[in-house]
Amino acid sequence: MGETDGVTPAIEAVGLTRSFPSGVALDHLDLTLETGQVLALLGPNGAGKTTTVRLLNGVLRPDEGRATVLGLDPVLDGEEVRRRTGVLTENAGLDERLTARENLEFTARIRGMDKVTARRRSDELLERFGVAERADDLTQGFSTGQRKRVALARALLHDPELLFLDEPTSGLDPSGTREVIALIHQMAGEGRTIVIATHFLGEAGRLATHMAVLYRGKLHAFGRPADLAADLWSGFRVEVDLGRPASAEAVAAIAAIDGVTDTEAAPVGLLASVAHRDTLPRVVAALVGHEIPVFGVTARSPDLEDVYFAIESRIAAEGGHAPLVPTPRERGALDIGPVGAPR
Repeated sequence: MGETDGVTPAIEAVGLTRSFPSGVALDHLDLTLETGQVLALLGPNGAGKTTTVRLLNGVLRPDEGRATVLGLDPVLDGEEVRRRTGVLTENAGLDERLTARENLEFTARIRGMDKVTARRRSDELLERFGVAERADDLTQGFSTGQRKRVALARALLHDPELLFLDEPTSGLDPSGTREVIALIHQMAGEGRTIVIATHFLGEAGRLATHMAVLYRGKLHAFGRPADLAADLWSGFRVEVDLGRPASAEAVAAIAAIDGVTDTEAAPVGLLASVAHRDTLPRVVAALVGHEIPVFGVTARSPDLEDVYFAIESRIAAEGGHAPLVPTPRERGALDIGPVGAPR
């Protein structure tokens, strides 16, 4: 932990802990995020994601541990941290008595901008986020997606170096979700450091350079999805299209092949982990030998969703807690079934 090659991390947490009367919300969190990286804070409701964001933004004080954000202590320098960061809460938090432009101008003036600058900056951002035509409408009549866009614009008023986004796509329909993800992609492309707290894995997988898995306040994994996948599986993952879920016979036939490290049924076939590409012909031959038709074989690297559910399975095995059953949206657009337990 600490500075790398003299460069101050965007975020550093060491032993960060916070409890409430209901229990421990965050338990000795350690992580470091460099400038320009996009972190997906993942976990079910109650995992500690929002508590982490509030501690890093200086809204909450830790019971133990410490953190730095842009080289500042959120406890001692909370005002400066908030001056250099932007926050989007799960609920947009707009004043419904004000128009979209007035919501932004009001915040801009609080942040110290003069009237002319506040108007110019507000108009620029409303245009960028596609709500300029409704700039003078009361936000009371806005859809959830429009509220999110206005709230994102408000979070960028002061051109923050770092963004905290708490459930940025919560409550949005597919069209609104796509729009917000595109906007976040734009912001990440500008070199901003972004922390996204979410339990929607499809969106996280399209945005994040790094992932952190929280469960009941504890950090169970942190790093790049590809690096975490390499620790969980050897070789690569294979999807075999059988036209229907694989039978127990098919799973057993593949599991017996030398070089196959993991096998399980999937909605339209089976998933397997293989050590080498030359194992694939033997996988197909074994299925054909059992008179099981094969419609396709696709080799792919594990993605963020695969890693998340593998870690969840490990948590369940170690702690005796049943894995959560995700909704299709939480898994992403395509629900490919559970991922096998890591080695």
